Amino acid sequence: MELFTDEKALSILEIVSNGSEPIGSWNLVELLEKRGISVSPATIGRMLNRLEKLGYLRKEKLKGRVITPQGMEAIRIAKELQRRKHYQEELDRLIDTETLEDFLMVLEARKVVESATARLAAQNITEGELSKLEEILNQQRMLHERSESVTDTDIAFHRAIAAASRNKVLENIYKIISLSGQQSELFEYIRSQVGAPYMTSHLQIFDALKKRDPEEAEMSMIRHMDSLIEDVRSYWHIYYPEAK
Repeated sequence: MELFTDEKALSILEIVSNGSEPIGSWNLVELLEKRGISVSPATIGRMLNRLEKLGYLRKEKLKGRVITPQGMEAIRIAKELQRRKHYQEELDRLIDTETLEDFLMVLEARKVVESATARLAAQNITEGELSKLEEILNQQRMLHERSESVTDTDIAFHRAIAAASRNKVLENIYKIISLSGQQSELFEYIRSQVGAPYMTSHLQIFDALKKRDPEEAEMSMIRHMDSLIEDVRSYWHIYYPEAK
């Protein structure tokens, strides 16, 4: 069974994983129908047996099935594959020379603004703000280890630095630029495809802020943005060589 492309099988695993107690086949038929999936009791029985043999479900006598750790991992992998497929389809639909230029133009603008906010933040950041940045980085590391999206923590990290600059004009400019999609899950997908390390740059910026070194903070941010620009160029070169 190609579980990762089988909508019915994945839905069964999700429904069972969401249950607080074992779920029987008749209940599954009703719950699947609520999702717009019509399956006969006989088909459900065969699918449950197959999922049980794969180790994704476990039967509890006279009660129904419960999810196993292998089943939870199967759901995670299937969701990740679906996410990647969605982003690839979106890129295939949007891709052209103008798309590349837009990505690079926004990144260049971010480099100018964020190098300035990093420099000012090194001069003005408080201990409380440093603690918040450290908390964001720890959360980002945890999400990365679980192969979950770090987009929200990425946005939070850069916004916190912009706020710590104490320059409302630069902070507002950053907020406008950040809405242009360069810190979206689509952008995160692009970087993952070229194997780009992420935490390293953020840790270097954080260390510079912690030392309250304006020049190092500025240069760390510039290196970070330059690496993002290079990641985008690499992705286009590898996957869309015709887009010059």
